[in-house]
Amino acid sequence: MKSKSRNLSPSKLANTNPAEIKAQALFQEAFSSHQKGQLAQAQALYRQVLQLQARHFHGLHFLGVIAAQTGNSAQAVDLIGNAIKINPDYADAHYHLGNALNDLNRPEAALASYHQAIALKPDHVDAYYYRGNTLSHLRQFDAALASYYQAISLRPDYVEAHYHCGNILNDLKQFEAALVSYNRVIALRPDFALTYYNRGNALNDLKRFEAAVASYNRAIALKPDFAEAYNNRGNSQRQIGQLDAALASYHQAITLKPDDAVSYYNCGLVLNDLKRFEAAVAAYNQAIALKSDYADAYNNRGNAQRELKQSAAALASYRQAIAIKPDYAEAYYNCGVALRDIKQTEAALMSYDQAIALKPDYVDAYSNRGNTYRDLKRFDEAVASYDSAIAIGPDYAEAYWHKSLLKLLLGDYAAGWRLYEWRWRTKPFIDTVRNYRQPLWLGEQALMGKTLLIYGEQGLGDVIQFCRYVPMIEALGAKVVVEAPRALVALISSLKGIYTIIELGHECPGFDFHSPIMSLPLAFKTTVATIPAQIPYLYSNVEKQVLWHKRLGVKTRLRVGLVWSGSTLHKNDVNRSIPLALLASVLDLPIAFHALQKDIRADDAVFLANHTAIQTHQDELLDFSDTAALVAAMDLVITVDTSVAHLAGALGKPVWLLLSYIPDFRWLLNRADSPWYPTATLFRQSVADDWTSVMVSVADELKLRHASK
Repeated sequence: MKSKSRNLSPSKLANTNPAEIKAQALFQEAFSSHQKGQLAQAQALYRQVLQLQARHFHGLHFLGVIAAQTGNSAQAVDLIGNAIKINPDYADAHYHLGNALNDLNRPEAALASYHQAIALKPDHVDAYYYRGNTLSHLRQFDAALASYYQAISLRPDYVEAHYHCGNILNDLKQFEAALVSYNRVIALRPDFALTYYNRGNALNDLKRFEAAVASYNRAIALKPDFAEAYNNRGNSQRQIGQLDAALASYHQAITLKPDDAVSYYNCGLVLNDLKRFEAAVAAYNQAIALKSDYADAYNNRGNAQRELKQSAAALASYRQAIAIKPDYAEAYYNCGVALRDIKQTEAALMSYDQAIALKPDYVDAYSNRGNTYRDLKRFDEAVASYDSAIAIGPDYAEAYWHKSLLKLLLGDYAAGWRLYEWRWRTKPFIDTVRNYRQPLWLGEQALMGKTLLIYGEQGLGDVIQFCRYVPMIEALGAKVVVEAPRALVALISSLKGIYTIIELGHECPGFDFHSPIMSLPLAFKTTVATIPAQIPYLYSNVEKQVLWHKRLGVKTRLRVGLVWSGSTLHKNDVNRSIPLALLASVLDLPIAFHALQKDIRADDAVFLANHTAIQTHQDELLDFSDTAALVAAMDLVITVDTSVAHLAGALGKPVWLLLSYIPDFRWLLNRADSPWYPTATLFRQSVADDWTSVMVSVADELKLRHASK
């Protein structure tokens, strides 16, 4: 801890001895040179004084001060210590001794010297200040603050004391109080760049990010090479979504300080936010090259690699983070997530358990461990893990949400639909909540003579499945307004009843209540036994049916519509979609197959080019009313879990649904039928990821179906 020597003001002594008179004259000359900063000359003169008078108090004292000023702190301690032996009541000597002891990193001894200086001179403002510095170094923060405040009471414009008060208050997380200190410093010294920087840090911790950016900007304006200010400005910009600006700030920090691993790491974070995952990996690599034990960089590199579907690389990164930091709970958690991605569920459980052992309040780990237990059909343990997360975090929405999906899958609709409302507080949904001034309707209020707005919230298939409730709402005496995506407007218009349908994004007429479409089962207290399953409840357009009849020509063989994949953006696409090649054994049958899906993946397009058994219709499928008319021309639809499954079921068309080992909640478990769609037959995996046996069952059943025609 470096300190300054102040208060160069010796007391005057009356001398009559000639040697003493000469020594005093030399001392005055030395002291004058000292005050002018002529340290070498002053030092030589002080030594002459001591040659004439070895016990000259001020000569010893100020020669010690010069020793401290020129970096010889050990000599300073000896000289000033000897002076104090001659005159122990001189406050400045104790003060300067404290400074020299601090320079020798002897803070406890320095503290004793400052205490003595203050005892001798209670208004010794600098002694209070440097005592505060020493107490802060010893992490005695409350005592340090008290010492700084005493200095400020004696000198209200003591900039350094205000500044250090702010820093300590920041460390104590008393951010509002820290701001008061920093603002006082700025009022006294508007060009103090560090103050603006530290004030920015306090504002950032208070989540006042825009104000923090402004404070960092001022620090940078005063000190354009302030790399740390650029870096922290980037952190605040990232928090308020100014991702490109944040990236520019980090790049500027790197330009100024190319060996700063932290700025590269922060670049990786913002690139990850921008979904530029390859660039994020490169940034993390650079951080790691500069700091090989950078556990956070390995961990977050794993996150980016996982987004790139580089599961093996992600796992290696997480494990490297753990090797560096064996108590890194987050890295164990991420290992669990990655292992679950690649279906190593038992290993994933072990990773979640380790994360929880290291961090017993880790709600994310409990929740995702519950999902892994669900993957293994260990449902009681899954519920227990969700409940553990909820016990720790009663507002932790994700655990309620996952528990709701499991309850619904198990057929416990009473609990499931109630818990399903927690979805609005989870990350996938929180930004889509509609904050209407009109109240939400969940079945409590009477609707006679009222208008209810119903709107979709998730996938197209969900709208198709749950629009069946619209006639039930009309039966309660309500006027109904249904908002639907453009692709569904024509199809939903076929619902029986009198209601208004508007396209998503268009102006909505007035209404009294609103309800997300997937809250309607809760509003009607739907159980498995009371699912409204009167089909069909949607109908294909007659004119479009005629058009498809012309396109397809005379039917000579059994017509089967096929859907083997859905959107790649679906969170569960890896489990529900299958490569078209897996249907090869089915396609060998003498049946007319028609693709009912519009989007064909590249690998499937190659397969289609070499197999003419499937007729495609991408260009003719403009919306779901076109698909509905094509479905109507089929004898049977075979589909994975996509919106076409719901479409076929709602139209009352025979539909065979291909389901993964743990299907979506609406298909329940251990049954070959669906209470939602009476014409559906469910073909389930009996072993996780085993589509082959499913295809064998489908082919066998299809042969029987063909033979019966």
